[in-house]
Amino acid sequence: MKIVEVRELAVRMTGHIANAVVDFSRHDISLVAVISDVIRNGKPVTGLAFNSIGRFAQSGIIRDRLIPRIMSATPEAYTDSTGELSPAALKKVMMRDEKPGGHGDRASAIAAIELAAWDLCAKLADAPAYSVIAQHFDRTAADTVSVYAAGGYYYPNDGTERLRDELKSYQDMGFTKFKVKVGGVSARDDIARLETAIQQAGSGQNISVDANGRFDLESAITLGQMLKPYGLRWYEEAGDPLDYDLNRQVIEAYQAPVATGENLFSALDVQNLLRHGGMRPGIDVFQMDAGLSYGLTEYADMIALMEAHGFDRAMAYPHGGHLLNLHIVAALNLGGCEAYPSVFQPFGGYLPDLEIREGMIGLPDHPGFGLEAKPELLPHIEKLIA
Repeated sequence: MKIVEVRELAVRMTGHIANAVVDFSRHDISLVAVISDVIRNGKPVTGLAFNSIGRFAQSGIIRDRLIPRIMSATPEAYTDSTGELSPAALKKVMMRDEKPGGHGDRASAIAAIELAAWDLCAKLADAPAYSVIAQHFDRTAADTVSVYAAGGYYYPNDGTERLRDELKSYQDMGFTKFKVKVGGVSARDDIARLETAIQQAGSGQNISVDANGRFDLESAITLGQMLKPYGLRWYEEAGDPLDYDLNRQVIEAYQAPVATGENLFSALDVQNLLRHGGMRPGIDVFQMDAGLSYGLTEYADMIALMEAHGFDRAMAYPHGGHLLNLHIVAALNLGGCEAYPSVFQPFGGYLPDLEIREGMIGLPDHPGFGLEAKPELLPHIEKLIA
């Protein structure tokens, strides 16, 4: 098998939403295609993926560094001993001449192509991605996945009534657990929003809050003390994700469950979190995202590190509410998956025919990740591989 071409298209997300630190109306995402020399039904079998949500498109890195490395490599460099495509080997090709450390935008650039390689592997096997991934990592894929609706963003002319209606719409879809943002308005207004969310969701155990790294230590602890009486599912990313000691001190003060990890882009970063971040087995949640961290190969190493430090993979809930992570969660038997049912289009959310019942969702049966079956995304795919 040979890769004959790699393409990239920057796609602007729709909507005008914000969290405590980012206005997403200016964000775009890299949609990539890895085109093989295998022809079926008169067309080359092509792997598709993207670099998750929240880090911008990586057009420059992909086009100037990664694609030339792939196209100059021999097929033996990115295939295994049987001649099958190896996403792990392809990652090594893309990392040629890159120094250790320096994680960041290159991590999500490489992830987009590495995940497209997994999509290609699954399509060559004529199987859903979760099935191929599970087999590769010697797992038995789950039949259903626990999902929660991530919303509660800040909108122009926002109000608690709009938030109530949003959560009601998610309940109508079958969701039972939800996440809302904090840190973008005054603490008083955030608490009013939280109380509205809890009233609609029925319990604080059905609500998580996400500060997106907004706070310094004092502010994070202060808000934590305000949140604690509500018995929330978790308090997410209170401060800078690389300030492991801040995370430890927040845990000591807050005592209730916290979540972090979405902005850790390497296995070594996760190892530092495990060593120094105060995370507690069976209590705190890890949210690393393959689409932001060099792809599934690196992400699997992160899960292995968790287990080596005494943490159950059931405490992994990847960031990024989209199809790629739905397959990964099912394949690797993780705790659950975030969902973006009404935001971050055309990438957020799953497929129209995937029914959610009491917070659980089934798996698609399309070959690969099934991105072509997502109506909002299909026009961009057709543009990319026309």
